[in-house]
Amino acid sequence: MYNTKMLTPEDMAERGEDFNDVLDDWFIESLKTYKDLHVYQLEHPTQVIEWTSGKTVCVAGYSSSKNEILELQLPLKLFADENKGLCAERDFKVVHGGFTDGPVRCLRHVPGTRCVVTNDGLTSDLQVWTVGGDDSDVIRRTGSVAGRKRRRTDSEGGSRIAARCSTQVLHGAQSDDIQLTHLTSGQILYTPEITSSDPLSSLQFVSDDVFLAGCCNGNIYLTDTRTSASPQLSPAPASPGESVLWWTDAAAGVSSGSVVRLSSSGRAVISDLRNLGAAVSQAQLSVQSRRCNPDDVTVSWAPALPGCIAVSGFSGVVQIYNTSVWGVELQEVQPLFGHRGHAVSSLPEEGDVFITSHAWHPERPRTLLSAASDGSVHVWDWVDQSASDR
Repeated sequence: MYNTKMLTPEDMAERGEDFNDVLDDWFIESLKTYKDLHVYQLEHPTQVIEWTSGKTVCVAGYSSSKNEILELQLPLKLFADENKGLCAERDFKVVHGGFTDGPVRCLRHVPGTRCVVTNDGLTSDLQVWTVGGDDSDVIRRTGSVAGRKRRRTDSEGGSRIAARCSTQVLHGAQSDDIQLTHLTSGQILYTPEITSSDPLSSLQFVSDDVFLAGCCNGNIYLTDTRTSASPQLSPAPASPGESVLWWTDAAAGVSSGSVVRLSSSGRAVISDLRNLGAAVSQAQLSVQSRRCNPDDVTVSWAPALPGCIAVSGFSGVVQIYNTSVWGVELQEVQPLFGHRGHAVSSLPEEGDVFITSHAWHPERPRTLLSAASDGSVHVWDWVDQSASDR
């Protein structure tokens, strides 16, 4: 039913590629730079990677026609910290799956449930899905949530989604159509008083009651749902002569969290959640500048590795940066680590391969998943060479 498989040397040979000539050097290098590395191939690429547990993730296609939505179990060998050689399970496994009639541009798991919520990038409405249940391996659509009406252009993305508990989701496509909705009843529980209509690049809770809305133009709104006060606005960092998109991510915790804003020109600006108007540090990243859409780039804080961010979407490489060594003055920086596996293993006739999504493991400090435009999915645990050389 579900078209997924492990990528093997035989597969590469069938595709007209000499596996050894292309990958030998990289795999030899990977013996020193990766603690673990597992490669998988989806029938169609995914733009979403969402954890449903510490060992399972949801992925889904984003083509204009019918798409699969899958829950994958990661290779069990990844979690065998001791006696890895005794663990035979080295493949991803499809544990639940279903189909959606449209693309999936955003997907969020609702904590404490077996539900995920999706958006197709075309409207502001959400689709609600139940993942398995009653001994079923099927992901079924079980409901929908209406979004607020809005105008849309081709340059805008769809709704962004955040979930904080088993019954509520925060969603919106623009800064003036954000709403907190009760999943079961469809009742709107909260709407912030924002008059601008800026397309959103991100929505996320930074605590149970406080959320951050990052706009594509670099503006940030910080909102406390317990009060009727207007959201706190932090304007975009100054970028003279540039017309850029911005992507945002916040580390959890209002009292000690940090926010990173990344522009399509590769400039990253770090701020403190308690004072968003001031730049704590900034850097010019070593990325390939290209024309980007709001859904192309991902920047994310490591949940278990303080000061580190992952950046993807500019090329076929996922880059890790250590922001703790950045200064207030803008300077060029090099990544701490770069995962090049997707670009290395792609075929020339497939053209340039770009990373479509990445996600840090919620507990394992250096474990990430990444997906690319050729349908490849990698899970990898990287080695910090700078630390190992000390």
